[in-house]
Formats: sequence, structure tokens, C-alpha cells
Amino acid sequence: MLRIVESFYVKSAVEPADYPASAYPEFAFAGRSNVGKSSLINLLTNHHGLAKTSGTPGKTRLLNFFLTRYKIDGIEESGFLQLTDLPGYGFAEVSLKEQEKWRVMVNKYFEQRAQLKGIFVLVDIRHDADKKDIQLLEMLRLREIEHCVIATKADKIPKTKQKKVLDALAKGLGLKDEPLIAVSTLKNTGFEGIAKYLESKL
Repeated sequence: MLRIVESFYVKSAVEPADYPASAYPEFAFAGRSNVGKSSLINLLTNHHGLAKTSGTPGKTRLLNFFLTRYKIDGIEESGFLQLTDLPGYGFAEVSLKEQEKWRVMVNKYFEQRAQLKGIFVLVDIRHDADKKDIQLLEMLRLREIEHCVIATKADKIPKTKQKKVLDALAKGLGLKDEPLIAVSTLKNTGFEGIAKYLESKL
């Protein structure tokens, strides 16, 4: 199984001209503000504080790039991949003008980042499918960008009810063949599914 053994903050950027040069495959994390993107990146990389967490919705206003080194257990394979934390969306506290700026910024990233291999779309397992999440997924399908949906805060739903909740969420989001992985950063569960997805795309 793939394990991230080392990770570094590279830089933050807005425009494609400022993106860091990279020869490595890249995976981005997208989702509503406060869905847990930063916490997930920190646990996945085993690097507390790598991605900055905040209680203030809309705090992340830039694309944040991280370089990681991974190993694959059992076959002694290793290499590098890049992770990108995208600005959150769906926050009421930020002006429409700011939200539009961020939408343009993320669209440019999807269009111009040649290294991009996949997007992790994070949703809150406790809530019904959200219109903004559905719009993002439709955009990714239209652009034919590989993606995987991660249902965060899985510890808030009893295990006996998770399958029913995930089935309803998948239906609401219009998922077909896209993976849907339940994850809890509090209980540190579900990360095997993310590791397998990353490994399959390398």
C-alpha cells in the first residue's frame, strides 16, 4: 500500500505563471469551506500543520502546493507526487466578487495544470448532496478530469448506518463509477481507500 513518508510546503499561487514547476503527478483537494480538506491532507501526509486549518470559512484564498515522497509497501517502489489544496467554496461570509475570483482561479488550474492526475472532492457525510458539490462534479465530468469523492466526518455516523447514508449521498451527487470513500480524520479511518486510489493513478 502507498504511504507518504515525507512532505514539504512548496508555495502558494493564484495565476498559472506562479505555479511551481513540477515533473510529478499532482492530485488536488476540493470542497466546501470547513469540510476538512486541510485536516485530511495533514493526516494523509502524517505532517501536522502542513496544510493550515482555520475555523474561519473562506480562509484559504490561494492554491497551496505540497511536494510529497511516497513508498509502496511490498514492492519497494518509491517516488514523488504533488498535492494541491484548493480554496473552499460555499461560504456566506465572503463577497460574491471574492467568490468569483476564486472560481476563475480554480478554473484556470483545471485547464492549465498539465500534471493534474485527479481531484479529491470532499463532502460532509452528515449532509445531503449539496448543489455546489454537484456543480463541481459535473464540471469535472465535462472536462474529463479523474476524480474521487471523499465523505468526511464518518465518525459522526454509526457504522451500521453508513452504507445507507453513503448510498443516498452517491445517488444525490449523481455518482456512477466514481469512487466514494468514507473517512474520519478524528478516528484515522478510511485512508486505505485514498492510498489505493493514488496508487492506481500513478
